[in-house]
Amino acid sequence: MTETEDVITTNVSETRVIDEAVIDEALRLIDSGLSDLLHRELVSTDEVSDLLLDVRMILTAAELASTGAPLIEEAPVGA
Repeated sequence: MTETEDVITTNVSETRVIDEAVIDEALRLIDSGLSDLLHRELVSTDEVSDLLLDVRMILTAAELASTGAPLIEEAPVGA
């Protein structure tokens, strides 16, 4: 029973470190994007969507890495 608790504790602490790193990276990206847009009166929707897609990509990649899911699903040949 103790061994199982140790493994769970280790996995949880590793996940927290990864989550914190991902959140820090996403916040850095948001702060950088906002500082670039801060002094402008007009911002294109392309620039805003690019920033949001970058944040989404970071968060999605972290989620896939934590679940161990493959990045590309393999379809059967001829499908």
